[in-house]
Amino acid sequence: MKRFFINITLLIIISLSLQSCNSGNGSSDSKLIYWCSNNSYEIQFAKELTEKWNKNNKDVSVKYQPVPEGRSSEEIILAAVVGKTTPDIYSNMWQGDVEVYAQAGVLIALDTIPGFLEFLAERCDSEVVEEIKSLDGHIYQIPWKINPIMLIYNEKMISNLGLSNPPKTYAEFFEASAKFQKDIDGDGYIDRWFGYSEVLVTWWQRFFDFYPLYLAASDGAPLVKENKAVFNNEYGVAVFKFLRTLYKKNYFSKEQLSARQDVFLSEIIATRFTGPWEIAHADKFKPKGFEYNFSCIPVPDDHKGPVYTYGDPKNIVIFKTCKKPQAAWEYVKTLIDRDGDLKLLQLTNQLPRRKNISTISFFSSYFEQNPKMKIFANQSKYVRGTDASPVLKEVFDLISQEYEACVIYGMKTPEQAVKDASDAVDLLFLK
Repeated sequence: MKRFFINITLLIIISLSLQSCNSGNGSSDSKLIYWCSNNSYEIQFAKELTEKWNKNNKDVSVKYQPVPEGRSSEEIILAAVVGKTTPDIYSNMWQGDVEVYAQAGVLIALDTIPGFLEFLAERCDSEVVEEIKSLDGHIYQIPWKINPIMLIYNEKMISNLGLSNPPKTYAEFFEASAKFQKDIDGDGYIDRWFGYSEVLVTWWQRFFDFYPLYLAASDGAPLVKENKAVFNNEYGVAVFKFLRTLYKKNYFSKEQLSARQDVFLSEIIATRFTGPWEIAHADKFKPKGFEYNFSCIPVPDDHKGPVYTYGDPKNIVIFKTCKKPQAAWEYVKTLIDRDGDLKLLQLTNQLPRRKNISTISFFSSYFEQNPKMKIFANQSKYVRGTDASPVLKEVFDLISQEYEACVIYGMKTPEQAVKDASDAVDLLFLK
């Protein structure tokens, strides 16, 4: 609840700051300021695309720079908004933060820019367009890239269990976990587990366990809708039960393993929920003969149809401090047209949020050379981002608190924990 009041206070501060004085971002009428992620690969992406733009556009140039250093990029952006030093363009905005800034009035409604909706319809399907709409009906963010969360698994360990494929359902996951533990716990001491997820209560850790599992079970259902929690349902309870069983039976470790060396590559665990960034890391550091692959998130035993997951989207926004929003949009289009998307893949191994990307011939050469990325490209049709809410971090924080009480420590039943989280979220919207 405390964080809710902090968010509301920040909205008031931002609004008053905007009313009291003009932009101080330092950009001129003939130059746009673009902040990119401080990831070295994305810096290279920004450098190459900006140099190409500046070579072909003499009237309005772009200056790119990594987002300034700080504890987190989110805090830096917030400080820039309050201090009126925002860039014109920012390309690493977490989708869940957009509604806060939209309601504060610091972002340009992109659907008011000529040509935007037509370009968006060509790039994204209708589900994505609907997902990124803000509560006022406008669109303040440009879908850019995703990192779908999937199950990484050790091929040899799975094969040694007599399985030809990794487990797809909760029952199959329990069965594989039981076989795995039986194979290694002869002396009564267990130092290997079938899987692992961070036991920290930090709200964003739920992007790698509860949230993708909930989306998978529910066919991509929301957590909140029309200012009300909607996750107190059979799917939310089933996910808590599934995870609670994994910890109760010691199939997942309650120990915080992140302090050790890579527990997946050192074969301490057989599976983990992760994203495509794992590919470059695993290929660089895996021991000789180590083979791994990716599969869908496990689902309830009676699940039918495609399996959704969390897409971990990062999007592009244009701040209201921008004096040339049309020119900013023309520049942004070069980041997300087909050439820009291919360059993003080649330089960063991150997936553009573009419909049918796995079947477009323009990208086929890349996926032929990077077959594991093709798995994520195929999954990209079935991903969700986050709901439009100015208190989304608080929602995940409340879920995470109940997750800790139920899933990790077994202090509550799954039914009670999910209900308590839902009731607490509803209270957010009464204030």
